[in-house]
Amino acid sequence: MKTYNITGNSELFQLNYLRAGCKSVLIEIKALITLYQQLDINFDQACQTILNCKGRLIITGMGKSGLVGRKIAATMASTGTPAFFVHPGEAGHGDLGMIVKGDVVLAISNSGNSDEINVLLPVIKKLDLPLISITKNLSGRLAEEADVTLTLGEFEEACPMGLAPTSSTTATMVLGDALAIALLEARGFKSEDFALSHPAGSLGKKLLTTVADLMKSDANIPLVSGDTSIIDALFEITEKRLGMTAVFSEEGKWGILTDGDIRRLLTQGQDMNKPISSVMKQNPITTSPETMAADALNIMRNKKVNQLLVMDDSRLVGVLALRDLVHAGIS
Repeated sequence: MKTYNITGNSELFQLNYLRAGCKSVLIEIKALITLYQQLDINFDQACQTILNCKGRLIITGMGKSGLVGRKIAATMASTGTPAFFVHPGEAGHGDLGMIVKGDVVLAISNSGNSDEINVLLPVIKKLDLPLISITKNLSGRLAEEADVTLTLGEFEEACPMGLAPTSSTTATMVLGDALAIALLEARGFKSEDFALSHPAGSLGKKLLTTVADLMKSDANIPLVSGDTSIIDALFEITEKRLGMTAVFSEEGKWGILTDGDIRRLLTQGQDMNKPISSVMKQNPITTSPETMAADALNIMRNKKVNQLLVMDDSRLVGVLALRDLVHAGIS
């Protein structure tokens, strides 16, 4: 309990932040339960209308509803439903030109009577665009004009004055997420599809980058034959700068020798003119060019190695080093 003495007032004010915060969370949880109970056949109709859309999903809303609408549009666009947000105020001054036949409009207004949206309704009807509404109830003009109506239900705002949109914006955002996920599943949207719209950042790299994109190949592969001396293999390791060399023995077997292995051999007083086949690690850990780079990194971590031979069947096509994964931002 935090206690404050307000200057100029002898009364002692007590503020319990945690109690106020918990109360707000509980009120919004109740709002989501109400939303859950509101979902019905109209939700199915909204999904089918958007799924049948030949153009884009146009989302509009004023004030806080507009801010939520922007988030819904972004979620839709990144999960397989082409969508963008149009500000209703700007739409009435020329931005309606962004909306064309074949589009579907999703309009958000808690009251259903936002003037900026209602002024657009005749144009939406003239363009013969399917209109989906999200409102608190069915009493406003927007719900009356809509082809498909989605309602949030009657609940209390977390704001103690009942003025600031709180529970209503939370419920609207959750409803938008529900639509996006239902459509994602209907489209059979995969992680590979998600990656195509998220090429930047660590997420895109994780979903798009394969071993083939990062491995050293052709003349950059450190490679010696099994009869190469240990000292000559060291020169190959040094020249190719991967901290190892692949070894192909006369018996048709692959092996690997790292610079750490050579340091241990020197410590043991090993004859450095011996053939590398006598000291190489046999049956090295391998991967394929098609393996996702993030999966290859997991292999390295689990096996505690810093390099992987990249094999296409029995043919060596590359070497993948841990440092290349790190430099590429794979984590």
